[in-house]
Amino acid sequence: MRALHDQHFLCDDDAVKKISEFTDVKGVKVLEIGPGRGVLTKALLDRGAEVTAIELDGTLIPCLEIFFKKEIESGRLKIIHGDAAKCVLPEFDKVVANLPYSVSSKITFRLLGKKFSEAVLMYQKEFAERMIALPGTADCGRLSVMVQTYAKVMPLLELKPGSFSPPPEVDSWVVRITPKKELTYQIDDKEFYSDLVRELFSLRRKTIRKALKISSKKLGEKNVERIFENIPEELLQKRPEELTLKEFSFMSNIAKIAK
Repeated sequence: MRALHDQHFLCDDDAVKKISEFTDVKGVKVLEIGPGRGVLTKALLDRGAEVTAIELDGTLIPCLEIFFKKEIESGRLKIIHGDAAKCVLPEFDKVVANLPYSVSSKITFRLLGKKFSEAVLMYQKEFAERMIALPGTADCGRLSVMVQTYAKVMPLLELKPGSFSPPPEVDSWVVRITPKKELTYQIDDKEFYSDLVRELFSLRRKTIRKALKISSKKLGEKNVERIFENIPEELLQKRPEELTLKEFSFMSNIAKIAK
């Protein structure tokens, strides 16, 4: 079976078992994105999960429906033909998935805006490394800041290309993402915070001052003025990857202070 939509099917039985056991799914509503041939789906169902699987490739749906006929009829499995980066997501408590690498970023940012207790997700290794990159390092970017603002990330398993069919050209990481019950630093306006982080990293080679000037219309000229008036020049001369989460939240909150 040929991989469509950037899918590489997990064919390592030991890896499937480990991934399905990284979080307790018994009696839990689990969202699976990109079930592919259903090997992880079966493992989750065998462990007592109630699974909703979203699959983009319509050619896979009939096979999944035949293979899991009993589970679908019993209500333990629901299969949705759709794009998880765009479609309406069902209610779920946990996410367990081998994500298509080309949409990893879109889906991750989308999940950050949802309520769930835990996610066990597979990514391209380089992408996962950026998720945990610390400020001041070359890999630190928008993904690093946004994920670390709202969640804790822990690498769980590394897989080589041979664990997949067809094999990708890169290594993969399985990570656990746990949303923070309370943010480390208060954020008064989450939408503006997201916009600020996005705009600054879109101009990551510029200093904060220059990047804000360029982005003033998108971020709001009054918001940028308040930042310039209240943020130390030393901070404004830094570049985005050098800022800490505390400095990002401070800058965002200053911008949104009502006057």
